[in-house]
Amino acid sequence: MNRSIVLARYPDGEIVEGDFALREGARPQVVEGTFVTRNRYFSMDAGFRQWMNADSGDNYLPGMPLDEAVQSIVLGEVIESRHPDFPEGAIVSARTAWEEYSLLDGSDLCSILEVDPRVPLHEYMSTLGPTGMTAWFGLQDIGRPQQGDVLLVSAAGGAVGTVVGQLGRIAGCHCIGLTSSEAKARWLRDEVGYHIAISRERYPDLPAALAEFAPQGIDIMFDNVGGTVLDAALGNLREGARIVLCGAIAQYEAEQPQPVYNTWELITKRANAQGFMFSDYAAQFPAAISELGRYLQQGSLKSFNQVYDGLEAAPRAFCDMMHGRSRGKCLVRLAAD
Repeated sequence: MNRSIVLARYPDGEIVEGDFALREGARPQVVEGTFVTRNRYFSMDAGFRQWMNADSGDNYLPGMPLDEAVQSIVLGEVIESRHPDFPEGAIVSARTAWEEYSLLDGSDLCSILEVDPRVPLHEYMSTLGPTGMTAWFGLQDIGRPQQGDVLLVSAAGGAVGTVVGQLGRIAGCHCIGLTSSEAKARWLRDEVGYHIAISRERYPDLPAALAEFAPQGIDIMFDNVGGTVLDAALGNLREGARIVLCGAIAQYEAEQPQPVYNTWELITKRANAQGFMFSDYAAQFPAAISELGRYLQQGSLKSFNQVYDGLEAAPRAFCDMMHGRSRGKCLVRLAAD
């Protein structure tokens, strides 16, 4: 059998565990040009929430249909293959689904991972996986950090935010993280290494807080939230600022997107705002993994993971991640390393 977690109904506002359901079906059968993976880890990524809404397809991905396994980035082991490039025993990362076994053909971000036995396997779904590469390519290619730059990161306690803050510090930036609670703000300062952490709980007036903690302006804004948070940052830019548009979690569960008014600042500050997807850089994945792995080995980059066990835990893990109840990278483990 092949158990999976499906989207049982389209969410109405905040996603809840009841929007998902467990299903059982037949294990997929290999045909020529395909292979089957036994899945080991699911990556919980807030961006997939956008495609869970009704009629949410766009130029990047189609909306998720009801009663089908929820789409996700997954790490699995090839257990049966009739594909020449994906032998049995290979560890692969692919965009597939919340299911125990997947039938794949090598497309859709599917690649064999060169696993270092010294590195825990789950890191290839975390700091050495889509999360780390999203942080790396967004910051390096669009943010272009320089020594002394002021780097502001929204959703700093999330998977990407924890990596961006550390990479910024390695590059010599003054790193400011935005988060929800004072408890998370202390954790960002004490554990993750942000120089300053600003919480909504203590500083409800974000424009005033940014004026206080970044009086000379912001050089790089790495935005995972959008809406009013992005608007506040745009109001406090330094000339030549770079805005990395990575996510828009403020709008995934909102009836209407929050407006952004301060776009005039992009003109007067000669700033650049650019969106991206980590998949844009697929050809550069090996080089990024190598650099991130080197920082991990040196200890200059730490990995912060919250792991949930079992297929049935996927709905709770996703809801916790969406609503700020997890820290760092949120993963679901189906089988032990």
